[in-house]
Amino acid sequence: MPKVSIIIPFRSGEFFLVDCLESLKAQSFKDYEVLLVLDGYFGDINHVIEPYKADMTIRLFSTNEEHTGVPAARNVGLENAEGEFVYFLDADDYIFEDAIAVLLEAAEESQEDMVYGKFHYTYYKRDIFLPIYIEKREAMIAANEALAENGGDSDADDDEDDDEDEDLTEEELAELESMKRFRARRKAIRRLITRKKRFRNVSVLNKLFRKSKLDELGLKFDETQTFYSDFLFVTMFLDHEVNVRKRFHAHYIKRKHQDPVNNPALSQVQDERRFGQMLEMFNKAIDVTDPEGTVRRAVDHQIIVYFTNYFVKKLKRSENDFWREERFDAMRELALRISKANLRREKFWRRRMVKALRNGQQDKCVKLITRRLAWKKFKKMIRGKNVLNKYLYRRKYLKLPISENTIVFESFLGKNYSDSPKYIYEYLAKNYPGKYNLVWVLDNKTKLPYEGVKVKRFSRKYMQYMATAKYFVFNMRQPTWFKKRKGMIFLETWHGTPLKKLVFDLDEVYSASPLYKKEVYKQSREWDYLIAANEFSSRVFKSCFMFDNPMLEYGYPRNDLLHSPDRDARAEELREKLGIPKYKKTILYAPTWRDDEYYGKGQYKFELKLNLSEMKKALSDEYVILLRTHYFIADALDLKGMEGFALNFSKYDDITDLYLVSDIIITDYSSVFFDYANLKRPMLFYTYDLEKYRDVLRGFYIDIEEELPGPLLYTTAEVIDAVKNIDAVSEKYASKYEVFYDRYCGWEDGHAAENVAKKVFGL
Repeated sequence: MPKVSIIIPFRSGEFFLVDCLESLKAQSFKDYEVLLVLDGYFGDINHVIEPYKADMTIRLFSTNEEHTGVPAARNVGLENAEGEFVYFLDADDYIFEDAIAVLLEAAEESQEDMVYGKFHYTYYKRDIFLPIYIEKREAMIAANEALAENGGDSDADDDEDDDEDEDLTEEELAELESMKRFRARRKAIRRLITRKKRFRNVSVLNKLFRKSKLDELGLKFDETQTFYSDFLFVTMFLDHEVNVRKRFHAHYIKRKHQDPVNNPALSQVQDERRFGQMLEMFNKAIDVTDPEGTVRRAVDHQIIVYFTNYFVKKLKRSENDFWREERFDAMRELALRISKANLRREKFWRRRMVKALRNGQQDKCVKLITRRLAWKKFKKMIRGKNVLNKYLYRRKYLKLPISENTIVFESFLGKNYSDSPKYIYEYLAKNYPGKYNLVWVLDNKTKLPYEGVKVKRFSRKYMQYMATAKYFVFNMRQPTWFKKRKGMIFLETWHGTPLKKLVFDLDEVYSASPLYKKEVYKQSREWDYLIAANEFSSRVFKSCFMFDNPMLEYGYPRNDLLHSPDRDARAEELREKLGIPKYKKTILYAPTWRDDEYYGKGQYKFELKLNLSEMKKALSDEYVILLRTHYFIADALDLKGMEGFALNFSKYDDITDLYLVSDIIITDYSSVFFDYANLKRPMLFYTYDLEKYRDVLRGFYIDIEEELPGPLLYTTAEVIDAVKNIDAVSEKYASKYEVFYDRYCGWEDGHAAENVAKKVFGL
């Protein structure tokens, strides 16, 4: 008979399940069985589980032919579990290799009925999360050890130490042990129920239950509860005289879903039944728990927190009357069941709101929350000016009339005067002077060459234009708080032909903002037009953005300059303006960022892998190198000793100018080479981390080893050799270049800005 039965409900997401099973395969403790309970899954799961059958016992069950829910699946697991202990694991999560062993050791050591571990939350799969976490944990351990050596207190071990009790009598020992267990259970109730920010986070996961205790108590999951069965199960269990213990060295990784549109987790499902089930769950919890007990106190606390943190805001803001009618009445009935003693333990402002609710004083509830929100908003306004500006946007500017002739342009979050918005603006300014009020979002000191207004991003003037302009021309996503009003027109130019997979074409997101699938879906619903540079981009954009509105298939306005009849003359002017020696050829190095190397949202690390010293020794007599990092990269380049050879143009507004003055481009996975190909000049690809970037982080839309019109290089020496022999390289890749040019540059004719403007603005 196995020692532990691991119960895993499964409905969808085979790639999640693989990670889950991999973590079980890696367990140091091996005496376990896996009960995989299929719930509305209609595929053949055998191809997923077959590779693991040699390493673990997997028993397959199902609820019925239709999806009945996680509670029913877990009950099937409980009915068939043969282990002395039961452990619940979700199919989209995974655990550390010693998680089961740590929990089991504590349970057997002192005959615990339940031992619980620690949660970590991530959007990343196991191969990405574990190395990052282990690195952080090792750094924390080192810091704790250093602190301990210096006489400080270390918090590396969060488990409880045993008291010194060697000199006590048997009766005193028994009494002490009883007191320890009481304190441990009380702490567990506070930690597992009371301290949760939301009652929906109360979970049976990462808890090892003694099966005989569950049988003795007759505990099952409430199958009428689609969303909150865990809360009932945990409260009913802890309300009994059970022995519990924590072991925070048992790590459970709760994996959040990045795609709530196509593959939502249960917590992300929008369902009108939630409110009714929540009321039913709280009422049942009150019915089955001791009115004077610690669990009941925790239940009452969660009801109070829900009302004061969430419900009362809906009461104030929602356009749906049911929050003020039947739901308010139902909430009042539940509030009347809250113990007066437990209510007295809450903070004063919470008590006042609940008392108003119990008295049926809806207006007073709204008045109290309005005051509280106003005070919180005031404190935020003091700390940051953008808070006040957003407030004015919502409360004042959105009420102003729409300005029919105003166009707002923004490129790369206001950092540059560049890209397709620049060339659409210049076309309008030159050909239709005075017709439009042209507004540029710019945070730098760039002077506009034609008429127009400059505003700083998030300034008060910016907020006003965002609320009242008729047209918007952006090359990146609009802010999440932006509210598109009826009559507004949004032109999304995007900022490149995609090599790296985007949004809904990605299984996983490893950037600093992994929730961007949800954000992009909402934002792209507001795009009226989207520009595609080629047929390939048009097809990909429809897929990755789930975009159904008109696609403008004219090429990129930003590439018009590359097809201009006077481009060579303009290149000479630019070389002089940029300080490039007339007798030197130029190499443009334009790498992109790495998704897993970042400081925070939109701020990426970058370490220059090209050895500039070696390149200078080998190439400086003939070349200079222009460096242009991605606008997301926060790190500054250290070019000490590279004077006269390496010029940093990372802050230069428009990379199109740098294309014109460059004889060769070196890049990696940036989309710049699709644009540069319009010039038909040599391209080199420095792909030192190709395997990781392609197979782990992003994935590509094309087979770069077959399609790229230039060599993939992995060392600085290879780059130098390719530059020295650039004519031979160009000849070798000439046929590939022609095919590449036809596929990705075939729509470019120098008139994209004109065609786009006529279509969008009806000219």
